[in-house]
Amino acid sequence: MTIFRLEAASLEGGTAEEIGAKAAILAAVAAAGGPVPPAFVLPISLGAAMTAGDGGAEKAFHEGLKEGVVFLETATGRRFGDRREPLLLSVRSGAARSMPGMLDSVLDVGCTADATRGLIRMTGNPRFAWDCRRRLLEGYAEIVLGLDSAPLLSRRDALIAEESAETDRDLDSEALERLALAYEAVIAAADREIPDDPMQQLVAASRAVYHSWTSERACTYRRLQGLEHLEGSAVMVQAMVFGNRGSASGAGVAFSRDPSSGAPEPQIDVLFEARGEDVVSGQRTPKTEKEFAQSAPAVAAELRRCLVQLEKQFKDVQDVEFTIEDGRLWILQSRAAKRTVRAALRIAVDLVREGLISEQEGLERLRGIDLPGLSIARFEGSASPAGLGIGAAGGVAVGLATFDAATAERLAASGDPVILIRSDIDTADVKGLAAASGIVTASGGRTAHAALIARQLGKACVVSCVGLEVGAEARRAEIDGRVIRERDWISVDGTTGEVFLGQREIVTERPVAELNEVARWRSQARSQPQRGDLACVE
Repeated sequence: MTIFRLEAASLEGGTAEEIGAKAAILAAVAAAGGPVPPAFVLPISLGAAMTAGDGGAEKAFHEGLKEGVVFLETATGRRFGDRREPLLLSVRSGAARSMPGMLDSVLDVGCTADATRGLIRMTGNPRFAWDCRRRLLEGYAEIVLGLDSAPLLSRRDALIAEESAETDRDLDSEALERLALAYEAVIAAADREIPDDPMQQLVAASRAVYHSWTSERACTYRRLQGLEHLEGSAVMVQAMVFGNRGSASGAGVAFSRDPSSGAPEPQIDVLFEARGEDVVSGQRTPKTEKEFAQSAPAVAAELRRCLVQLEKQFKDVQDVEFTIEDGRLWILQSRAAKRTVRAALRIAVDLVREGLISEQEGLERLRGIDLPGLSIARFEGSASPAGLGIGAAGGVAVGLATFDAATAERLAASGDPVILIRSDIDTADVKGLAAASGIVTASGGRTAHAALIARQLGKACVVSCVGLEVGAEARRAEIDGRVIRERDWISVDGTTGEVFLGQREIVTERPVAELNEVARWRSQARSQPQRGDLACVE
């Protein structure tokens, strides 16, 4: 079969409907000279045909993977699963429309026993090699084999305690090797195995990514977002770049503008010696742009230049996932940023003023938004917050405290406003996020998947609340010693990051200046009907 290739200075045709939005955009970035790792794509139609039981599609699937591996080996100069200079692969999903965190990816594919030794030879860094191996085992066991992750995490936590470490980031190479062996034992005890053949791993991982389209969380998300017409996911297989390779490596997420308020300043979260899944999971609190610029000024400056270029290229605010490998920046994804209604208005006005889009396009961007009813909510008066975190999704909310997604759904169904309080939030909690009026987490950053979904759903969200300790099983939380029990009233300001105990009164105000600007565009459109009938946009 013919695969779609992504490589620098080469754009091989493929629409979002064919190869997914992620791959289509990365192809454009690569063609413009952006730092994109080489990749190939198996199209959406192939996965749909395989699901329908088409025997020819199954043959094309295997042939496409073989052809693609040859392409990536040529592009990188490394060999898949090699014992000296191994090529590892990421297997990522890609629907025609963005579904952040809803579909599966399998990373470090090809990290066999031989390849692990090869990584040690190639880098001289055994900790990095064993970290890649144990990450493959974790991801493959859960996503491909369908095993419960709890026994693996239990072994990990036991080893952390045994080593008197705080987290797995503090484990040395010897401990990570033992962790990988412990994972292999857990998988074997479940009468399953991870093949030590890299091509077998790739086939199984690609099949699992195709099948993640039908997962409960993906189906729920499509229903909530009106995306039920989409046909499926593509599979993008990409050469791995490693944010966990050393102190000059890391991963992060950046927005070219504030997706909560619309302010024209980038929002950047980055973790050093980490991978992208560590950032978007919300389980760690990343460094801010200011800290990033102090730690790695050259890479931070390059990233800011990339954000400006990407905005110009796609004429919209971008949500960018990136990796830094030994001081080199790589772009792994860029997409139009999900934003609050308030941010959508300000961004549209600013982009028109900057000449990136026309007034007509500005009106089109605001189509479907109830501008006459748009108001900005805030708390009346002043009060001392019980806790302070990072405002991740603007707006305010008042509701009853709850500590799990199922309870949030149940209380909201009875008509009660709910504030969902968690240590961190997994994308599997999407139903609870949709039911809640506001969200508070003890860890995570503004760019975690949960925060992104909160903005998209219009929920006030505060992440990384200082001093917050959540006992979900005990149905309570504490903020600096002050107890919050289930069904206690909580007030949340997703703009300032403040969390208050009790009920605060909400007042609203109108963004008059920006609304007047949009009214002027509409008047212009009415007076110039030959430019397109956008006069009815409300």
